[in-house]
Amino acid sequence: MNFTAVDHLHMAHALRLAERGLFTTQPNPRVGCVLAHGDEVVGTGWHQRAGEPHAEVFALREAGERARGATAYVTLEPCAHHGRTPPCADALVAAGAARVVIAAEDPFPQVAGRGIEKLRAAGIAVETGLLRDEARELNIGFFSRLERGRPFVRVKLATSLDGRTALASGESKWITGAAARADVQRWRARSSAILTGIGTVLADDPRLTVRLDESLSTDGRDAGGARAPATHPGSLRQARGGALPGGEGEHFVAPLRVVLDRGLRTPVGSHVLDGSAPTLVLHGAQVAAAGERFAHVEHAAVAERDGMLDLPAVLAVLAERGCNELHVEAGPTLCGALFAQGLADELLLYVAPVLLGDAARPLLRLPALDDMAGRWRLRVVEQRAVGPDWRLRLRP
Repeated sequence: MNFTAVDHLHMAHALRLAERGLFTTQPNPRVGCVLAHGDEVVGTGWHQRAGEPHAEVFALREAGERARGATAYVTLEPCAHHGRTPPCADALVAAGAARVVIAAEDPFPQVAGRGIEKLRAAGIAVETGLLRDEARELNIGFFSRLERGRPFVRVKLATSLDGRTALASGESKWITGAAARADVQRWRARSSAILTGIGTVLADDPRLTVRLDESLSTDGRDAGGARAPATHPGSLRQARGGALPGGEGEHFVAPLRVVLDRGLRTPVGSHVLDGSAPTLVLHGAQVAAAGERFAHVEHAAVAERDGMLDLPAVLAVLAERGCNELHVEAGPTLCGALFAQGLADELLLYVAPVLLGDAARPLLRLPALDDMAGRWRLRVVEQRAVGPDWRLRLRP
């Protein structure tokens, strides 16, 4: 398909619009739309929250009568079914759009090509694939859930230069600086769920909520010193979700807290049981009934394997709940198991310029290797300085 420079310009604009829903659209995908006559933009929109109008509807409202004969640039195939909102394909047909350029096809079974078919049946020219990789990356968890039946799993770890995550005593506060810790909150905010294990709960009593109140300084720069983009609001103060200062569209949906607690050992008074955020405790099928301390959270049994909860079964449960991106903050055993079983899709690694010594705890617990040919290979997706530390994003 031969797309013009103007086509690329408008689709890039649509992707920037889609990114404005980074924290808000769960479990729906992030979608943007631009309506244009040549290089003149007549309407723009993005999907803001599940259950509310889709990107195309907002763009058509803005364009009004000027939508007739326009080209619509949409980052995901327009829906063709009645869900909580009417079909966007029908809206584009009714508005008289002449051409629709789509970045990525929608794998959702009730769409999956039907939107394209409906548009073409109405005589609208449809072209697909423009900036497809970028559109899929923006919704990497949505595509993972629908195509693989599990969320995209992002494992976050903080390490010293010598690959250690805590002292031998378990003390780990703080390896990285304030800038890196604030940056982590953004990754929490974009996730559908934050997962940890009982070991981390017992050792650290984490809150696992979104707290970005210090991630932007008063000059609008992020904690790493860079100018923050409009799509990354800097102050998420409410654990259950809410509005942000700074403009339209800047809200967040609180991620689900998920605790893997095979034997229901989470102590009374633990932060994860306080009801401040939606929480799911997953346990083994053979444990006794949950006590009063679990009154403010959901709990469910999951299959076990090799003396621990079956991790593929855990991911399947989360996919059924509409979880797209899973953010993991846990110890070396659980994180190592995710890597060893091929379930970790990305490592979000913060590296601090400190040394903790060989008695400190390791980054991951992985099976021993017989030779270097079996070493774990990772591809660097991104690397950047965050305050005095470095953030690496790596994928198998």
